[in-house]
Amino acid sequence: MAHTARAVEELFGLPFFDLLFEAHSTHRRHFNANEIQISTLLSIKTGGCPEDCGYCPQSRRHHTGVDDEDLLSVDEVVAAARRAKANGAGRFCMGAAWRGPKERDLKRVTEMIAAIRDLGLETCATLGLLRDGQAEQLAQAGLDYYNHNLDTSREFYGEVIGTRTYDDRLETLARVRKAGLKVCCGGIVGMGEDRRDRAGLIAQLAALDPPPESVPINLLVRVPGTPLGEAAGLEPFEFVRTIAVARICLPHSRVRIAAGREGMSEELQALCYFAGANSIFAGEVLLTTPNPKAAADQALFAKLGLKTCASEILEAEATRDPEASRDGDSAPRDCA
Repeated sequence: MAHTARAVEELFGLPFFDLLFEAHSTHRRHFNANEIQISTLLSIKTGGCPEDCGYCPQSRRHHTGVDDEDLLSVDEVVAAARRAKANGAGRFCMGAAWRGPKERDLKRVTEMIAAIRDLGLETCATLGLLRDGQAEQLAQAGLDYYNHNLDTSREFYGEVIGTRTYDDRLETLARVRKAGLKVCCGGIVGMGEDRRDRAGLIAQLAALDPPPESVPINLLVRVPGTPLGEAAGLEPFEFVRTIAVARICLPHSRVRIAAGREGMSEELQALCYFAGANSIFAGEVLLTTPNPKAAADQALFAKLGLKTCASEILEAEATRDPEASRDGDSAPRDCA
C-alpha cells in the first residue's frame, strides 16, 4: 500500500484513541502482540567520526567528552555477544563511528560476524556508507541485517547533517538490498522537526522496495556539546503517535523503540508497545548514551505479560522452512 507524506500526516492527526486502535489492530494481524524482540547494540569503534551529524556525540567536530577508541578485537566483541545472549538478546548489533569502513577494518568486522553467528545470534552492523562490493563481503560473512537510518525527512535533513546527503544514504540501502541483506532503517524524532517531517520520514521508509524489516524509532538523547544538545523535547504523546503511524504504514516491520528509553516512564513505554512497537535495544549503554538496565526491562515485561522471542532467521534455518520469515503472511509472526 502506497503512503504519501500527506496521507501519513493525516494519520498523525487522527484522534489519539482512534489512531491507537488502528495501530494495535494492524499489529495483531501481523505479529504476536505479547512478544518483544530483543537486540543488543555494541560500539565496536567509538569516537573520531568525521561526519557532522548534529545529534551525535561521536563526531570529532563536537566537544562531548567521548574518547576516541580503536576498533575492538574479535575476542572482545564475542565476549560481549555472549553476555547479550545470556540476557535474552536474539540479535547482536555492532556500530562503528566511521564515514564508511576501510577494507582492513571490514576484514575484522567480517570475522566478528562469523563468530557471533556461531553463537546462535542474528547479526546486524551499522558501519556508515558502503562502497561497491562491501555489502557482498558482509553477506558472505553471514550478516543478517545492515542498519543505515534515514534519520528524518528529506526536507529537514539538511538542518541536521551536512557531510553526507540523503541520496548517499539511499544508495547505501540499495547496495545492502542488492547483496541480499535485510534492512534495518529508521530515524530520530525530537530534533526540532515538525509533524510533517515525521510523516515524510515514515512515508519514505514505507516507499522503500521492499520496506525495512526493522524500523528503529529513536527519541533524541540530547548530549551537551552537540548542536542539538539543547533541542526542545518531543511531547510524549507525539512519540506514541509516531510509533502508531509507523506500525500502520509498515505492518510487516519490527518497529523498535531505540534510543531515548532511559528517559521514558513505564507508562509511556507500555503505550508504545500497545501502539505496535515490538522490539527494543537492551543493555545499559547504546553506543555512548544510557539505556535501561535489563532487570528494569524484565520487570516491566512481567507487569505487561510480554515475553521475549527467539531469532526467527536462525530458527528458520534450523528447520529449513523457507516460509518461516516471509513477509506478508496473514498469521501473526513470532519474531523477526
